[in-house]
Amino acid sequence: MEKKIAILGSTGSIGRQTLDVIKTLGDNYRVVALTAGSNCHLMADQVKVFKPELAVLNDARSAEKLKQAVRGSGCTVVSGSSGNLQAATWPDADLVVMAQVGFSGFEPLVAALEKGKIVALANKEALVIGGSILKREGLLDQGRILPVDSEHSAIWQCIGNASKEELARIYLTASGGPFYGWKKAELKKVTPDQALKHPNWDMGSKITIDSATMMNKGLEVIEAKWLFDLELDQIEVIVHPQSIIHSMVEYIDGSLIAQLGAPDMRLPIQYALTYPERLESQVERCNLFEKQLDFYPPDPDNFPCLALAYRAAKADGTMPAVLNGANEVAVARFLKEELSFIEIPGVIEQVMDNHVKIDKPGIKEIIDADNWSRRRAAEIIDSYRKG
Repeated sequence: MEKKIAILGSTGSIGRQTLDVIKTLGDNYRVVALTAGSNCHLMADQVKVFKPELAVLNDARSAEKLKQAVRGSGCTVVSGSSGNLQAATWPDADLVVMAQVGFSGFEPLVAALEKGKIVALANKEALVIGGSILKREGLLDQGRILPVDSEHSAIWQCIGNASKEELARIYLTASGGPFYGWKKAELKKVTPDQALKHPNWDMGSKITIDSATMMNKGLEVIEAKWLFDLELDQIEVIVHPQSIIHSMVEYIDGSLIAQLGAPDMRLPIQYALTYPERLESQVERCNLFEKQLDFYPPDPDNFPCLALAYRAAKADGTMPAVLNGANEVAVARFLKEELSFIEIPGVIEQVMDNHVKIDKPGIKEIIDADNWSRRRAAEIIDSYRKG
């Protein structure tokens, strides 16, 4: 039976890898909608190869160029945020892959779930900022989110059909990024080029920097809380530099169940695409005779972003949105060399300290908190530069 797929964020790292997987799965998997930011050249190539019914670019000028490039293909081209909502709720789509980065994935996720779509979620920020809203609306209780993050896919596979009462805790593994073991004096000198060289994973720039600061793992803690309906004290982070064990579940009887595999995002992507089936993949097999598996505790003193994420999750309300918005701005300014690596957590902490939390926000309050946090983060960074 044919499975029709919409991919939001098709020109990014996860989007491109999703299309690579679809190529290997054969004719039973068909792309019906694609969205991206402004990369009209890559989108045009994707439209010509995968022949979707809808293509969306956020940038209006780029969308006009795309229309010319794919004229006669039968693909409808639209632009703007409304196009993302259109793709997320595309009538023909059986599965919606959310592969965007950052806040932009939140409203499309809500729209897709409200329309009853099955969502393969790679956009952790959507659950970070809006998990409480989705929970209140009952949108997390229907089993329609299939996690794509390697850690959450691992937890999902390890839990299987076990009940919540059988779980003691989960362990989210972290590679530690390129700087685990470094001290503050060394971290002060970190450049964007150094931070973008992840030892194990090939990811987009934002998530790669988040991995280096450990914020990525903090965001994954919040995501796991909502995905698996856990308390924060049931979620533990463990540094595993080899990235072979993708995460573990501990049961109340003391059993530990782990999911292992090569550090290749195509594996969790394919599992989400083919679920509930498993199909043969082209991912490299993991030879355990050639691997050493090491485990270490996180370093909260030199990588405080993880603790900031736990703080935001505990506060809940609008605080996770503030954490996320401030982090996105800080990372962007670091990549422009307008902020040092070691200053990123300080900016986020100041923004959180300045925020007056709303306990049970609606979507408007979440958007307002996100906008406020971005402005405040920019102000703080500008004050650093003037000082």
